[in-house]
Amino acid sequence: MGIGVVMVYSASFYNALIVGGKTDQYLIKQASYAVLGLFLCYVAFMLKEKILKSQRILSFVMIVTCGSLFYLLGRAYLVPSSRVNGASAWINLGLINFQPLELAKLFLIMFLALMLTNKQNRLLNKQGWKEVVREVSQPLLIVGSIIIMVFFQPDIGGALILSLITLVLISSSTIPGKLIAELSGVLLTVFIAMIVIITKFPPAFVKHNYAYQRFLAMQHPFQLEQKAGAQLVNSFYAISNGGVFGDGLGNSIQKRGYLPEPHTDFIMSIISEELGFVGVFIVLSLLMILILRMISLGFRSKKTYNSLVYYGVATMILAQIILNVGGLLGLIPLTGVTLPFISYGGSSMLVLSVALGIVLNLEATAKFEEIKKG
Repeated sequence: MGIGVVMVYSASFYNALIVGGKTDQYLIKQASYAVLGLFLCYVAFMLKEKILKSQRILSFVMIVTCGSLFYLLGRAYLVPSSRVNGASAWINLGLINFQPLELAKLFLIMFLALMLTNKQNRLLNKQGWKEVVREVSQPLLIVGSIIIMVFFQPDIGGALILSLITLVLISSSTIPGKLIAELSGVLLTVFIAMIVIITKFPPAFVKHNYAYQRFLAMQHPFQLEQKAGAQLVNSFYAISNGGVFGDGLGNSIQKRGYLPEPHTDFIMSIISEELGFVGVFIVLSLLMILILRMISLGFRSKKTYNSLVYYGVATMILAQIILNVGGLLGLIPLTGVTLPFISYGGSSMLVLSVALGIVLNLEATAKFEEIKKG
């Protein structure tokens, strides 16, 4: 969070000055989000485990999440001018622009972890897909509805993250491994087929789509430098300029009007330009420590629910890193996904903080129970 606050200020002060704002406006907001995030992390850590597993609370969060996403979906098609970069993803609450997608990520983790844990004994004995689907049809219907609403915002990156979380939690449940392998194979085949169709035989209605233009930019960034490839090319320049040790904090050239969102989607490019490979390595290493630690806790946990929550939060953070950094390097299309704890944004910071507070809560509770037993 500390690195994020510093880099948001460094990446944003020039653009804020150009548009007539205060140079420290994003610094103040990001620092406020960080402080509030730490407070919410503490609150989540202090909650009793039964509150985290409360069906009533989960139902309330589900209503808020689905209601917000449905509102955005309706607004996107009824008021096309409300879209930003082709998508309608934020609700202005005054002090903060609330992004329902972030709440949906945490809800999916907590909801699926509880549902799959409650059904773990019954799922363990199922040997066919019909039996499994019958057991999990209701929760998957809710999850599928949320993913579809996010996809049609349209937010393909967000829908992909939600899908990965769902797949990882289902794969980590007590559903027999043979069925999981079959599911993974089918999904991989469908995904590859979709990529081939879009690449080789794009339908007419897709060719002018905003997401498709980003897909083309990934393939031919320099040929499309004056159009969809501009962001990616400038990201390449920033990474190249930084080298190993960078040009120095505050000295980025690409943040001065070349990269449109240097403090959000492209903050890692600015880190690369100003702090070099060393700075990028430190940031990614800190994030990977969090992820690997949660995966390790998941392997060692004796509680299915705890393991699923750990895996879900780790997947959420890892997926965002892959989509963000992969997009900046031109390995995958740009999706607009922010870098966890580093990019500017209140919704992301607060939800991630709560998620880590829940992880700390569950692990501390498990350790206290072990101490009491023995």
